[in-house]
Amino acid sequence: MTVIQGTSFHEMWRELHPLGRHRDSGGYRRYAWTAADTECRAWFKAQAESRGLAYELDRNGNQWAWLGNPADGDAVVTGSHLDSVPDGGAFDGPLGVVSSFAALDELRARGVTFAKPLALVNFGDEEGARFGLACVGSRLTSGQLTVEQAHKLTDGDGVTLPRAMEAAGHDPDALGPDPERLDRIGAFVELHVEQGRALDLSGDRVGIASAIWPHGRWRFDFGGEANHAGTTRLVDRRDPMLPYAETVLAARREAQLAGAVATFGKLAVEPNAVNAIPSLVRGWLDSRAADQESLDTVVGGIEQAARAYAQEHGVDLDIVRESFTPVVEFDHALRDELARILGTDTDLTVPVLGTGAGHDAGILSGRIPTAMLFVRNPTGVSHSPAESATEDDCVAGVLALTDVLEGLACR
Repeated sequence: MTVIQGTSFHEMWRELHPLGRHRDSGGYRRYAWTAADTECRAWFKAQAESRGLAYELDRNGNQWAWLGNPADGDAVVTGSHLDSVPDGGAFDGPLGVVSSFAALDELRARGVTFAKPLALVNFGDEEGARFGLACVGSRLTSGQLTVEQAHKLTDGDGVTLPRAMEAAGHDPDALGPDPERLDRIGAFVELHVEQGRALDLSGDRVGIASAIWPHGRWRFDFGGEANHAGTTRLVDRRDPMLPYAETVLAARREAQLAGAVATFGKLAVEPNAVNAIPSLVRGWLDSRAADQESLDTVVGGIEQAARAYAQEHGVDLDIVRESFTPVVEFDHALRDELARILGTDTDLTVPVLGTGAGHDAGILSGRIPTAMLFVRNPTGVSHSPAESATEDDCVAGVLALTDVLEGLACR
C-alpha cells in the first residue's frame, strides 16, 4: 500500500497480513488467547517499542502504547482490535490498529507538538469468537462484565477463559474493572472498516458514526429425542431440527417486517450423526434493529414462533439471552468536533451514519467520550475473507484519523 509520510502502511500491513490466516479458506482465525492471538500481540508490542512508546498490558489483556505520561489525564486514545471471527476478513479490527500507528507516524512527520498524552490500543477478544461474548476486554475494563461472569465463559472444548489466559501467560486473577485507567482518558476514537455499503452508495471515502443499533445474542435450545433415522416412523419422532428450521425462517420474516436484521449463524447438534435423529439442536440468534422497540418486536416474534413450533413437534425449548447491548449514541460533542475538524481542515465530505455492528467504542461510551470513523468498504461484505477496502480509501482513513488526532491532542 501507499507510503504515508515517514512510514509505510504497506510494510505494517504486509507483516500483519499472514498472522492467523487459514491456508484453505483464506480467512482469519485469530481467536482470543490462541497462538495466532499471541503472534498478533507480539506484532503490536514490536510496533509500539520500535516507535519508542511505553508499552503496557493491562489487567484484562488489552494492549496499550503510550506517548506522554498517562497520569497527566485527558488522554486521547485510538485503536481497535486484532482478533477475528471464524474465517473473518483482514480489515475488521486490524485496519484501525494499523491506521493508529500510521497516524502517529504522520503526526510526527508533521512536527506537531502534543498537548495531551496519546495512546494506541488493541482491545482483547472483541469478536467473541472463542468464548461467545463480544468485547470481553472492554467489557471487563468498563465493569460491564463481572469477574464472576468472565470466569464462567467457556469455549467449544470446555476450556474456561481463565484457563486459556493462564495458558497464554496472562494472570486471570488480575481480571476486573479498571476505572483509574478510564478516568485518564478524555476521548477515544476508533477507526474501522465500514461493515455495510452506506459509504459505497454515497460515494464517500470516510464517514463518522452517529450511533450503534441495539443488538443482542440469544441461544435457542430445542430438546427432542434421539432415535434411529432409518427405523423411526415420522409420526413417532420428536425431532428438534424441525422447529429449529421453522424458527430460522420465522426470524427472516420478523426481521423483514420490522426493517431489522436477524441471523441464526451458529448451530450445535447432538449427537450430530447422519443416521440419527438429534436429541438437541442449539442455535444462536443475532438480532439488531435501529431502535429498541423494533428489536423487541423482532425477538419477541421469533420467540413466540419458536415456542409454537416446538409445541407442535413435541419438543422442549429453552431460550437464553447471552448478551445484549442497548442503543449507543456516540458523544455528540466529540462527534461534532470530528465533523468540524474534517469539514474545516480537509477536502473530504464526511457523512454521519448509524451502524448495526458492535464495537469497543460502543462499550466504552458509557464511561468516556467515544467516536468512530468508518472507511469505505466497496462491497459491504464483512466477517468474510471477501472483506475489502481500496488502497486510496485506507490512506484517506489514515489521513482523516491523523487530522482528528491533531485537532484533539496537539497544539
